[in-house]
Amino acid sequence: MCIRDSRKSEQLDISKLWLRGGFPRSYLSSSIKDSYEWRENFIETFLERDIPNLGINIPARTLRQFWTMLSHYHGQVFNASELARSMNLSSPTIQRYLDILSGTFIIRQLQPWFYNAKKRIVKSPKIYFRDPGLLHVFLSIDSKTALNGHPKLGASWEGFALEEFISFHKLSEQECFFWGLHTGAELDLVFQKSGKLYGLEVKYSDAPKMTKSMHSALAELNLERLFILYPGKDAYKLDKKIEVIGIEALSALSLKTTVN
Repeated sequence: MCIRDSRKSEQLDISKLWLRGGFPRSYLSSSIKDSYEWRENFIETFLERDIPNLGINIPARTLRQFWTMLSHYHGQVFNASELARSMNLSSPTIQRYLDILSGTFIIRQLQPWFYNAKKRIVKSPKIYFRDPGLLHVFLSIDSKTALNGHPKLGASWEGFALEEFISFHKLSEQECFFWGLHTGAELDLVFQKSGKLYGLEVKYSDAPKMTKSMHSALAELNLERLFILYPGKDAYKLDKKIEVIGIEALSALSLKTTVN
């Protein structure tokens, strides 16, 4: 069970949850060192015991190498051919490894939103570690200082905030997509409720602003509303259809009342 499922979100330390992840024994450990060690042991047990117990015959070392390489794709569009060349394996084998980690709820494959577009849309999934604590082990991030100075800081926050939004509002995997064009315009999350389309953009910024991608998404997708999630406490509007939400203010956003 994830810690966010067993406690009210307002009782959680967001910074701690982001660094350590949502596994109770990791989040509740007496020190960050103990938390990190628990996550390392979890990964080892998962590879050496849990995967074989599922009847999956892949060497633990191979799957760990793949998992490690996948950490560098966190928040990016997945490229099976590139990973296949790096590991000297076939693309179908790489896709099988990814499907295993997705099927065991370790990795989220966020599929692209398909629609009748005149522009070229991105057709491969984006990859996210569902638990930031596990991502941080593969990136050797063992402290808040290390996280703040890491090149993957923004990507780590994006994945964490995205999972918090999806989990908090109980969106199913079949409801979650991303939108991207080959011109560079993109939106982190697209979801549909009551026949209307909504979007979410995650920003690691104290004061998020409108971007060209947001304007493009509103126009191209005819969004009912666009939310911007950032690491703060306040919620306010940027535009008639655009609302900024601090991650600590998620409880103030009810999709039952706001999205209808």
